[in-house]
Amino acid sequence: MKIIGLDVGSKTIGVAVSDAFGWTAQGLTTIYWNEADLHSADDELKKIIEENEIGKAIIGLPKNMNGTIGERGEASQRFAKHFEKVFNIPAVLWDERLTTMAAERVLLEADMSRKKRKKVIDKMAAAMILQGFLDQK
Repeated sequence: MKIIGLDVGSKTIGVAVSDAFGWTAQGLTTIYWNEADLHSADDELKKIIEENEIGKAIIGLPKNMNGTIGERGEASQRFAKHFEKVFNIPAVLWDERLTTMAAERVLLEADMSRKKRKKVIDKMAAAMILQGFLDQK
């Protein structure tokens, strides 16, 4: 069973997928969506879920540094409920504090241009979220 990792933002969803053994996470793609319409990413997600035989989802939960849940965290919680309902796949919310900043730092160290970073940052953050989960197992 493969696991999908999602970094849900207001305009994009970074997507990563595990290998079949659940050892490694690979950034897959970035989906552009409209957060006001939770169904706007369903078709693309359905295709990824079917192609990769996904059995579980790890969804990044952005917490405030003091551990509280803010507006973005509540949006991720809403998305997780929607995801479970639409795809009938269990979703785990995973603390994603600092993953986007860590992904940005890795890309900066790789001397990637700002334009290229913008294209891959979300899927890289999703891979970091998923890998964090996989490493805890």
